[in-house]
Amino acid sequence: MIALARKTLLHEWRRFLPAVFALGFSGVLLTVQAALVLGIFESAALYVSASSADIWAGYPGTQSVSFGRAVSPDVEMRLRSDADVADVEPYLWVEGDWHAAGSHGGGVSVYVSGIRTQAEGMLFSELLPRGLRQRLDEPGAVIVDRADLDQLGVAIGGSGNIGNQPVTVIAALPGLRALGGVNVLASIDTARRIAGHDAPAGATYYVARVRPGADADAVRQRLRPDAAFGPFEAWTAEQFARRSQHYWLFGTGAGVAVLFMAVIVCVVGAVVTSQSLMGVVAGSSREYAVLHALGASMAALGRVVVEQACWVGGLGLLMAALMSAALLALAGTQDVPVAMSLKVSLLCGAIVAVLALVSGLLAMRGLLRADPAELLR
Repeated sequence: MIALARKTLLHEWRRFLPAVFALGFSGVLLTVQAALVLGIFESAALYVSASSADIWAGYPGTQSVSFGRAVSPDVEMRLRSDADVADVEPYLWVEGDWHAAGSHGGGVSVYVSGIRTQAEGMLFSELLPRGLRQRLDEPGAVIVDRADLDQLGVAIGGSGNIGNQPVTVIAALPGLRALGGVNVLASIDTARRIAGHDAPAGATYYVARVRPGADADAVRQRLRPDAAFGPFEAWTAEQFARRSQHYWLFGTGAGVAVLFMAVIVCVVGAVVTSQSLMGVVAGSSREYAVLHALGASMAALGRVVVEQACWVGGLGLLMAALMSAALLALAGTQDVPVAMSLKVSLLCGAIVAVLALVSGLLAMRGLLRADPAELLR
């Protein structure tokens, strides 16, 4: 009976094609949607994931990197006092409006990241080449994402103003796009000039690198709040990145909307696929009735339908994988924020497989029409 399922699938492939396409496009929608969600919400933790720091220290209760508040400069001394901390550097976060040179219209909201310019700097070390980092020492030098150049109305080498301070774009990099604004990298000195009188005495965050072999979480646990150093809280890089992503994904309506859309995609995929398979089973009801009259049990016929559903699911998965890979590669070349992990891709594949199986079980209702009495009519 199992061979019958494969033979039916081969000889009547046109009848199964709509079900394969339904599952395939459901998989593509699910995968691309997941990639967009990951890409967009990972940008909330870009500042952490693109840096090599092991420990982040900021204001207590900070929900996301972009919500940082100033902490005392004494926090740096508290971090350096731990025997397993090898290096500490400040991170100054400044928000402002960008005005292109000669522009008299409204500004573009930007997030200025003031970072250390020495070659061993930890912040944005995964994106920023050492030579380019040192060029930020030039007064007013800034770096932006290449996809934001048009929005800022400037080209590489062009000038603008942030907070009435003149700046010059010395380079544009991929992978710097932010959630809700434009990321601008600058030196600590340039960021302080942009902040003006609002510049804090300390920094928004202090980041630290632990010594080789040291446990970052153990260091974090030792960095308990101490009134002598002012209010602060320490997180490992992994904890702070996850905290930022969870806030935007689950603490805002955006995450709920995305999950709702994922459920809709699953329901639509299950309905369309099951209807397609039920149509195939209904169209073969006379053949199933003959087999039933010859002694084939309904359980055996049900296994045929389930195996057909598994084959449809496998072909749909293959189609979804190829199309999703092509679409994500295209999105990457167009600076669309997409990201994918093995865990999420396996989850999407599992959902499509379950959709195929559920559709096959629903289609088994069509076997009820396989009544041998139908052959006499």
